[in-house]
Amino acid sequence: MKKTFKLLLSSAAVMAALCGQSAQAADAAKPHVVILATGGTIAGTGATSTTTIGYTAAKLGVDKMIAAVPELSKVADVRGEQVAQIASESMTNEVWLKLAKRVNELLAQKDVDGVVITHGTDTIEETAYFLDLVVKSKKPVVVVGSMRPSTAISADGPINLYNAVILAGSKEAVGKGVLVSLNDQINAAREVTKTNTSTTDTFKTPELGFLGYMQDNKPHFYRMSTRKNTADTEFDVSKLNSLPRVDIVYGYANMDRVAMDADIAAGAQGIVQAGVGDGSIAAQMMPAIRDARKKGVIVVRSSRVGSGIVARNGEANDDQEDLVVSDTLNAQKARILLMLGLTKTHDTKELQRMFYTY
Repeated sequence: MKKTFKLLLSSAAVMAALCGQSAQAADAAKPHVVILATGGTIAGTGATSTTTIGYTAAKLGVDKMIAAVPELSKVADVRGEQVAQIASESMTNEVWLKLAKRVNELLAQKDVDGVVITHGTDTIEETAYFLDLVVKSKKPVVVVGSMRPSTAISADGPINLYNAVILAGSKEAVGKGVLVSLNDQINAAREVTKTNTSTTDTFKTPELGFLGYMQDNKPHFYRMSTRKNTADTEFDVSKLNSLPRVDIVYGYANMDRVAMDADIAAGAQGIVQAGVGDGSIAAQMMPAIRDARKKGVIVVRSSRVGSGIVARNGEANDDQEDLVVSDTLNAQKARILLMLGLTKTHDTKELQRMFYTY
């Protein structure tokens, strides 16, 4: 009887040890994902559960956001850091540099498989594209936000964050550049844009379409962006503490040179002209553009339209005027590429190569 009891105890100890090992193995098998929080609506709160307009952004810290989605622990080993606590309309170059450097530090660590960045939706496409150009790793980086504050009925933040963590920890997302994931959809940082002021399906890629879906707790990819990104770019922000000033001048009927002259007087090294149609330049603007080039200011022709290629030597003689065209980049993303390009060169031919490469 005593021998039987000892055998039972021994068997129980073995089973407990095996169960413990299995639990440890399961934890080790889960991807390690770091969430970097910057604020935004996903961390916002409203006065009531029906407040979806007029709420206060950037109220919750990263720990509270993680705690609000306990399911995260089932799909990844998650930890968080607070990089900033702002509404994304207040995003700055300085925060971008701080964020990019921290992302690169984390992704260089063997025990980090991917990074999620929580962000306000107003400038999410800009931050994502900046990171797409300066992150030096093939590991997944996913930028995520929400259109409704955390206190709202049917808040979209929790499911968006859950999907983003799965995506950042997945092998399928490796090497696909920085991704933007909301509303069960996966978009490329270079191509995505916010298209509606308030609906949850606001993020779209005009004409080219999104990359895939999040469904059944896993990503489903159907295409990839063909432009170089992340570890394959020539840009390095590790030693940068600031970026060159680049401003956007918006095209409209009856525009004049006042805004462009003011931007140049304020120290702009580059101007993105968000022209009408195919990046057309008004006749009265050409003297201002020529004066800008004489001062060494780079001028990029983009379009306010929102989709399509800005054709070189189409609506302006770009070769003669020594201008650069943005290809398919909208004005806000053209600004980002020009800022980074100006850290390398002021040669317009080299800058044009960059616009056709990235």
